[in-house]
Amino acid sequence: MSLLRTRAAVAPLRRRLDDALTALPAVDALVAVERPEEPMHCLRPAAIAEAASGFVAGFPGEVLYAVKCNPEPAVLRAIWAGGVRHFDCASANEVALVRSMFPEAGIHFMHPIKARGAIRTAWGEHGVQDFVLDSAAELDKILAETGAGAAEGLGLFIRLGLPKGTAMLDLSGKFGAEPEEAAELLRAARPHAARLGLCFHVGSQMMDPLAWRQAMALAGEVIEAAGVPVEVVDVGGGFPVAYPGIEPPPLGAFFAEIEASFEALDLPGAVLWAEPGRALVAGGGSVVVQVQGRRGRDLYLNDGVYGALSDAGVPGFTFPVRLIRPEGPRASVPEEDFVFFGPTCDSADRMKGPFPLPADVREGDWIEIGQLGAYGACLRTAFNGFDRARLVEVRDRPMLECDRHRWNGRRRESHDRTKLRQAA
Repeated sequence: MSLLRTRAAVAPLRRRLDDALTALPAVDALVAVERPEEPMHCLRPAAIAEAASGFVAGFPGEVLYAVKCNPEPAVLRAIWAGGVRHFDCASANEVALVRSMFPEAGIHFMHPIKARGAIRTAWGEHGVQDFVLDSAAELDKILAETGAGAAEGLGLFIRLGLPKGTAMLDLSGKFGAEPEEAAELLRAARPHAARLGLCFHVGSQMMDPLAWRQAMALAGEVIEAAGVPVEVVDVGGGFPVAYPGIEPPPLGAFFAEIEASFEALDLPGAVLWAEPGRALVAGGGSVVVQVQGRRGRDLYLNDGVYGALSDAGVPGFTFPVRLIRPEGPRASVPEEDFVFFGPTCDSADRMKGPFPLPADVREGDWIEIGQLGAYGACLRTAFNGFDRARLVEVRDRPMLECDRHRWNGRRRESHDRTKLRQAA
């Protein structure tokens, strides 16, 4: 019986692999047997659970997994196995999914602007008590649609806007109240809140631990200006992971900076929250694609920016890659840097990489692309009808972990180009 399950982009699978399996398969063995002609998503539950457990053990507060990063049920189960008991949700569907899987989970609706029906459903049907806002209008909406206040356990969290920073993906332009407005919102929300909090987000893939020190200092100024007690300071997500040519500081450096900055605020009775996503799941996913054609150093694949490789498009992320040939490698050949094209008819379906692979890669070969547990499969679309993929849980370790010396110790010129591009 095949271990692979087919799924459409708009209908993620929510079924477990056969419970009778005593050992998960390896990626290479699956390719050799199945020879997949559709993208094959490989989840590494052990790696995800391990990352979650490490984050929970190290962070000096409560950990909320950011479901938007990867809502696949197999991923959520691994997150739960790693000790995470709270979830940051951004929609009624995410709330319903988490509640259906984990009836006792803490669910927090952390989207600053929500549909009224989503608020009613989250509060009335799923027992969600915590809601984020960044405007007086949203506060009025939450109070009206829940009909609740402090006596009913309502939690209200003010999203503080931050100036643009140095994160690879800036998140300062869409949400967040200016400091003066945030202080006013804290004062306005205080009478209605059983839990009052201030939250912020320094940006995705933030490499500098000092970014949290600066954000925490601004949060302290806002709390002081508001003149009301808060119970929670939520430092958001943005914790970075390694990619080819990018080696962030250890998570402990970020945790230490956050803890010291929080203690400096001297907020009696307040606690810390964080909303990691990428840091927990990036290494826990990869996709196996097949080469459908080659033109020079351009490889045409059966997945692309409208599929699992969105971040390899305009954002310009590079990912670890390796060639898979079930019949075994031919004579040793040097590597070349390749550009990838996806299967759609859109010429924007291009991933410039560089992606180093053996120079003799050809049509019919398979390529595994790693570090895609975060914002990979969940960003897939059905554009051009390329909406099918296959899903399996595997026992392999994360690709970048297995090949760290290769990415850090060679092809320096290529990696320097990558750093310059990503910094631009």
